[in-house]
Amino acid sequence: MVDDEPDILEIVGFNLSSEGYQVLTAENGVEAVEMAKKYKPHLIILDVMMPEMDGIEACERIRQDSSLNDIIITFLTARGEDYSQVAGFDAGADDYITKPIKPKVLISKVKSLLRRLKSKTNESSAIKIGDLVINREEYKISKKGKEIILPRKEFELLALLATKPGKVFKREEILDKVWGNEVVVGGRTIDVHIRKLREKIGDKSFKTVKGVGYKFVD
Repeated sequence: MVDDEPDILEIVGFNLSSEGYQVLTAENGVEAVEMAKKYKPHLIILDVMMPEMDGIEACERIRQDSSLNDIIITFLTARGEDYSQVAGFDAGADDYITKPIKPKVLISKVKSLLRRLKSKTNESSAIKIGDLVINREEYKISKKGKEIILPRKEFELLALLATKPGKVFKREEILDKVWGNEVVVGGRTIDVHIRKLREKIGDKSFKTVKGVGYKFVD
């Protein structure tokens, strides 16, 4: 749990601990990155506005470390503007929770996020398409033997499209399977992630089907 407000850390930490979760706390983004590398938690609840390093930058730093890609990151913040949410997802966040939030609702969200993590660990570990290898268990990608580092959401979007090359995945299905049906994000978020994947994997690997969605081209 990362927040620069001691009251928030105390309240959220108490409620999560009461449910049996082991809770570690940090007061800024710098501490969050250091603790993520040291403890490799299952879930990070991250505030956006903090001193020294804000939550967006902390999330980006964590996602740059391939050994931490299995961590689920959700933002917990009073900032509910669309631009803030888009920035959070672009940085690699999995979810976005606006405070104030009732303890029972927060506990429910945490359980849902951890179920999402569990379901991903049960998926087959590797996808091989031509010279592209996607290791879903280790969150690693290589093309022509060269490793490519992707933020969590870009990785999951690529893995989804690559499971069925040629299939057109509708935007609604992409939002549901990559971001979860609890998260409200716009189509622009998908477009941004596809653009980044085209830059890293290759423009010809992705095809836009106007008015429908996207597909991976083998």
